[in-house]
Amino acid sequence: MDLLEAKIVTRAQKGDRIAFAELVELYKDKLYNLSYRMLGNPHDAEEMTQEAFLKAYANLKKYDSRHKFSTWIYRIATNCCIDRLRKKKADYSLDAPLDSDDGGDMYSVLSSGDSPEFHVIAREQRFELQSAIEQLPPSYRAVVILKYIEDLSMQEIADILALPVSTVKTRLHRGREALRTYMIQ
Repeated sequence: MDLLEAKIVTRAQKGDRIAFAELVELYKDKLYNLSYRMLGNPHDAEEMTQEAFLKAYANLKKYDSRHKFSTWIYRIATNCCIDRLRKKKADYSLDAPLDSDDGGDMYSVLSSGDSPEFHVIAREQRFELQSAIEQLPPSYRAVVILKYIEDLSMQEIADILALPVSTVKTRLHRGREALRTYMIQ
């Protein structure tokens, strides 16, 4: 954790609401993206992002500054999403259109020089990948998203999920295998 972030966290732990608002500003997009990847629904992603920040705020005094704040807040958000997935069956349709006007969903940014066919194929591939990710069990989904979308190290993922690195590696391998199966079908 960098020095500035550490100071903001310390201020927030002392009850400074402006400092906590700064933390929200720093992490809101990251937590929303994580939640969206986990849940596949923008409304649920917003809800889980808010819930994660509420839980973080309520438990801020329990945060141990020996660990990275990002690890702690990612763990809270991931657990919120996993709890939501356990409580709720999927309520989406694979035939439903994507939410944005251009069909994009933040997996990648396409350059304007690409052909229209390339855009259509890339959009379909992103949609297929998101659909496949949504089919993964929550434990595999979390690891796959944290590794390949959030680009975290195995150790960071292990810290976030409170698992041994070997378990993270196993879940990542099984998650990739399951994705491969879903994508071939």
